[in-house]
This record gives sequence, structure tokens and C-alpha cells, in this order.
Amino acid sequence: MTTVAIVYHSGYGHTAVAAQSVADGVASAGATPVLLKIEGLTQNFDSLVDEASKADAIIFGSPTYMGDVSAPLKAFFEASSKVWMTLGWKDKVAGGFTNGLTVGGNKDNTLGSMIVLAMQHGMIWVGTGLPPGNFEGNSKAAPEAVNRMSYSLGAVTQSDNAAPDVTPPAGDKETARLYGARVATVAARLKA
Repeated sequence: MTTVAIVYHSGYGHTAVAAQSVADGVASAGATPVLLKIEGLTQNFDSLVDEASKADAIIFGSPTYMGDVSAPLKAFFEASSKVWMTLGWKDKVAGGFTNGLTVGGNKDNTLGSMIVLAMQHGMIWVGTGLPPGNFEGNSKAAPEAVNRMSYSLGAVTQSDNAAPDVTPPAGDKETARLYGARVATVAARLKA
């Protein structure tokens, strides 16, 4: 069976909601999701790196802080240099998602940091494959719309200044779910 590691940091719980939606999508595609939550900046990352290394695919997740990945995810990235030295993630499927307070907020830069890490490792990046949220005649991308913010690099969710049980909205969670399913499907095809 295909296994997909979801390595994420969540500062206030909103990115954890997105991570669970990604995991639900992975499971819906018949793969096994492995949620690997980064607890903090100074933790020992060895077990997380080891668990991620066992998976057929890795999906990275982070809130967008100041236009980039959070410091704890960046610390995980740096800890993965031990794997990089052995080309241990070469040709492994990769993807990423992010959450932020604002609709914009340079989330593309956060995804870009994830893509650069994946390319440094020689991984195979998977985009969303989703049309924009206002595609096919929708006049505006409402919170219920899938891919309402029109990202193709990875899944993007947005959370208002409210509790994680309220936001991100349903369309964003569905975007994350569909993305998890897509990454799992690509990983299964490559594994076969």
C-alpha cells in the first residue's frame, strides 16, 4: 500500500485542520496517511525525518508567517540535510500546503520554499491540478468554492481570525482533501 507522510507545523490549529483534510484525501485515494506534527523549533527531528523517509510521498505543511514557511518547518528542512547527503528522497513524490490569515500574504512564496527543498532533494513535485475557484462561470470564488484562491503550486487555505473549528472554510478544506488524494494517486502510480 502507498504511504504518504504529511509533515506539518501548526501554530494556532488552522494548519492542523488543513493537514487533516489532506490526510482524509490521501485515505480516500486508498493510501495510508501518516500525520507527522512538528511541535517546535528546538525538538529533535530525527524520528520525523525517519518516518518521512519511509513514506512513498511527503506533503509539507506550514502556516505562512511573514511571507514564508514557519521557523519550525524550516528547522525540519535543515534537519533533512542528513537525508540529502545520501539522496534518500530522490524521486520521492512531494507536495505542499499552507494556511494564512489573509487571502494573499505571499503564500506562493511559502509553497516556493517547499518546492525548492523538494528540488534540492531531487523529489517529484505535484501541483493541485485544480482549475481556479471562479472557473466555469462562477462570478466569484466564494468560501465554499474549491481552489477559490486559484493556486496551482499546492493547496492553499485561508483562515479568518477565528477558532480552527470555524475556519478555514469548507471550500478550502475540500481543496486540501482533493490535493491529498491527487498526491496519493500520483505516488501510487509511480510506485507501481
